[in-house]
Amino acid sequence: MTVIGIFGPTASGKSPIGEAVAERVSADLVSADALQVYRGLPILTNQSVAATRLVAVWPLDHEASVGEYAALAHAAIDEILAAGRTPVVVGGTGLYLRAALADLALPPAPAPGARERWARLYDGEGADAAHARLAEVDPRAAAAVHVNDRRRVLRALELAEVGESLVPAEDRLWAQQTRHPTLIVGLDVPKPVLERRIEERTRAMFEAGVEDEVRRALAGPISTTARKTLGLDEVSTLPREEAIAALVVRTRRYAAYQRKWMRRVPGLVMVDADRPPGDIADDIVALARTRERLPRP
Repeated sequence: MTVIGIFGPTASGKSPIGEAVAERVSADLVSADALQVYRGLPILTNQSVAATRLVAVWPLDHEASVGEYAALAHAAIDEILAAGRTPVVVGGTGLYLRAALADLALPPAPAPGARERWARLYDGEGADAAHARLAEVDPRAAAAVHVNDRRRVLRALELAEVGESLVPAEDRLWAQQTRHPTLIVGLDVPKPVLERRIEERTRAMFEAGVEDEVRRALAGPISTTARKTLGLDEVSTLPREEAIAALVVRTRRYAAYQRKWMRRVPGLVMVDADRPPGDIADDIVALARTRERLPRP
């Protein structure tokens, strides 16, 4: 039986398209989103109201990891398949989509104290010194990472220390086979349309009460991974119109990054997503049925 993966940039319509697919075949939805796994921020993370597995499964103080998510996703997908239904994996976090669909080869844990040690080098001796050290131990990573990108320089040094690379010679992230026969669809939305949708959705978040939601979330403990939620800082610190403008800019940048991710996925089939969700779902189901007959509801 075929697994259907739907990937696209934010505001490309992944959720309604996934729901429309599930109406056409006997299917269950599975989220592949690094932030929708959290409870407490349904507006900011744009959680669907439709029943979707791996949405709101962890409290905001939980430190999330790709490995932990992958185990949950594999169990959910296997359970859906065992029930004779089709898993429809929907997400905009490329790494989580990959983790859900395949056995992801994760790099080994860094040596104890490595992050602190490399941070002392970067902060104490300067960015140039840290980047020069990276160029010595991993020239490929140094060529790909800007000297002022502190987070990635430190991560590259951590990986080099355990014999790995931030930029391996082969793109192993998508080199492995999926765990089950899988159709991966990419949603293609023209840039001007996507940018308009992002602004409309951002304004709708504020009308829906995202400011109160963020205030409640920050009143309690929150993990470092949950704090990465796009828009959390803008909504909590800026006046409304400034927050909207800043969030629109950040979301557009993130959408551009997601579009680059799509180009890394082997075998991905692009579909025109500037149409009603039902029309897109019809095309996705037709594509899947050319590979294997899907059960009808």
